[in-house]
Amino acid sequence: MRRRPVSSTALASVGYDATRRVLEVEFRHHGIYRYLGVESAIHRALLDADSKGQYFQERIRDRYPCERVG
Repeated sequence: MRRRPVSSTALASVGYDATRRVLEVEFRHHGIYRYLGVESAIHRALLDADSKGQYFQERIRDRYPCERVG
């Protein structure tokens, strides 16, 4: 999955597959994770958030099943 760099102290890059509804997040210090069943609106809101790390903590972490990549 192609990820694009984001401006964040916690996240390095974010990718999204709308067909499979999979959000892929690369953390600066904790590897890459895929979050399953994520709506496209959540992906867009993450990219638009002033604090991507805070948005991730409040709206994505522990709300969607995830798997570590690699």
